[in-house]
Amino acid sequence: MVKIAVLKETAAGETRVAASPETVKKFIALGASVSVESGAGLLASVSDAEYEAMGASVGASPAVLKDADIILGVQGPDPKALKGFAPGAWLVAGLDPFGQRARVDEYAKAGVEALAMEFMPRITRAQSMDILSSQSNLAGYKAVIEAASIYGRAFPMMMTAAGTVSAAKAFIMGVGVAGLQAIATARRLGAQVSATDVRSATKEQIESLGAKAIFVENVAGIEGEGAGGYATEMSDEYKAAQAELVSSHIAKQDIVITTALIPGRPAPRLISDAQIASMKPGSVIFDLAVAQGGNVEGSKPDEVVVKHGVKIIGYANTPAHLAADTSALFSRNLFNFLSAFWDKEAGEPVLPDDDEITAAIRLTKDGKVVNERLLA
Repeated sequence: MVKIAVLKETAAGETRVAASPETVKKFIALGASVSVESGAGLLASVSDAEYEAMGASVGASPAVLKDADIILGVQGPDPKALKGFAPGAWLVAGLDPFGQRARVDEYAKAGVEALAMEFMPRITRAQSMDILSSQSNLAGYKAVIEAASIYGRAFPMMMTAAGTVSAAKAFIMGVGVAGLQAIATARRLGAQVSATDVRSATKEQIESLGAKAIFVENVAGIEGEGAGGYATEMSDEYKAAQAELVSSHIAKQDIVITTALIPGRPAPRLISDAQIASMKPGSVIFDLAVAQGGNVEGSKPDEVVVKHGVKIIGYANTPAHLAADTSALFSRNLFNFLSAFWDKEAGEPVLPDDDEITAAIRLTKDGKVVNERLLA
């Protein structure tokens, strides 16, 4: 019987857990045994007793890891803490391969087969396994809620006996999964919403959600979409045209949410100090990319920075601020991945070497780093 170990997260500020009672029950139904580190789910509102009720054993880390065939995590654990697992055990988690490159080498030396879930390809059959999409969705929602909470005015237009309160103007920069959810949330709260992106294909998506699309027209390079639907770096001509357009638009906004990320590279700078200075005092900017260097000049993780009367906020780990829901979705992503490759006869998941998903997410195997993106 294959043994699945669920570890308690040790990274600073990490509140999520890699398995829910729901997915524990489903793994056991597949024929696996599940062992959960005591307290692993507490910060995500899941007690040890809830795991035990679904058939999992709960204990200290050494007992949980002993003879484990599959190790589940939200973030990559310290390689030194991985002891006693079965030879060639899989480590399935968000491993930050570019940011923690040396740690990947340590996983190889430790003999684990490290599978980076954030490298999941953007293909139809992998959509339900995509941790970046599931976590970004809730992060986009949370960004708007947090911005609204420190904005000193109401979002919707209100007509009262004492007069009219104008609707807030919200501008979303970057229309991936997080940006689309930010548009929808800001609209539900009653704001007047506009949005922009380097990918022209998103214009229709923006308008379908009832927001105004703000785009650079007639400049080469508008099709800023790379492999897997991610944004790419743009031409200098496009960047200059975008900066001019954004500068004139941003000065009229009350709330700005920036979401732009490029895999494996620092976040692109979208808002300069001069653009911040053009905004009205009391405006709020939420930088969802602050942990990757930030889209906004002067933003700092987990701090409220005030510049020119504008509040700039951003969390190092936004999904961790919605731990119960983000954990539930993350857990389903991991279950959907493992169950899709589950061999009923073998009683365990099997990753074919020639599979597109295998090639994308496998970082290490047989003591070596094997992922092409890392070796390149």
